[in-house]
Amino acid sequence: MLTLGPLQIAAPAVMGILNVTPDSFSDGGHFDNLNIAIRQAATMAEEGAFLIDIGGESTRPGAASVPEQEELDRVIPVVEAVRSITDVAISVDTSKAVVMREAIAAGACMINDVAALRGDGAMQAAADLGVPVCLMHMQGKPRTMQERPHYDDVVAEVAAFLDERIGACVEVGVAEDMIIVDPGFGFGKTHVHNVELLANLRQLRVRERPVLVGVSRKSTLGKLTDREVHERMPASVAAAVMAVVNGASIIRAHDVQATVDALKVARAIIEASE
Repeated sequence: MLTLGPLQIAAPAVMGILNVTPDSFSDGGHFDNLNIAIRQAATMAEEGAFLIDIGGESTRPGAASVPEQEELDRVIPVVEAVRSITDVAISVDTSKAVVMREAIAAGACMINDVAALRGDGAMQAAADLGVPVCLMHMQGKPRTMQERPHYDDVVAEVAAFLDERIGACVEVGVAEDMIIVDPGFGFGKTHVHNVELLANLRQLRVRERPVLVGVSRKSTLGKLTDREVHERMPASVAAAVMAVVNGASIIRAHDVQATVDALKVARAIIEASE
């Protein structure tokens, strides 16, 4: 059992992705209608998602930033509506301090930030709110991150970044035992980098903090399988299982039911081998 303040997670757990955006790489425009988003959240809850991650700004390669008010208009009604229909924990996928504060007030209980709380006021917001937070590594920014990503040692450099961010957050009052880390698959990494990170996840459990992995439907899986985005569910599930075998605690996924079932099998085998 993974304890993050009041949040008790039976790891490995699945975080269902709910993008309320018109331009996300896999499901952009699918759930940017409130009623459709609510139905999708209910479906993911029924399928076994432990967390539902609601995001109103696409972070796909090349994506432009979204104005603060527009992100609030997308996210807050969905958080409120989802909170009203299910007890499943809600995380907010944002890098903006005001969206963090408003989403937690609306019923979310976790912050998932691809910028690792480097935005204006984000660290202080997380410290004030006192909720679990996921810090993700990203080289560059979404608009340019995939142009020429380079590392001398991707595992060591990602681990060092995550360690620095944990230290910075703790200094301003974020409790270390409320922090989750995410290597940021596809965020300023080549396909080779992504595979190397997935193979060495245990080295990324910086300060023994739990690791969240988000590889669902990503381009590396398309490169490995020669499949289009909508055909990558089997590859996504395989990557999720390998991530758990290599030490991940939370898997962020589009295909919740298939991932939940696969992780039940993985967990049983891992427990039997211990």
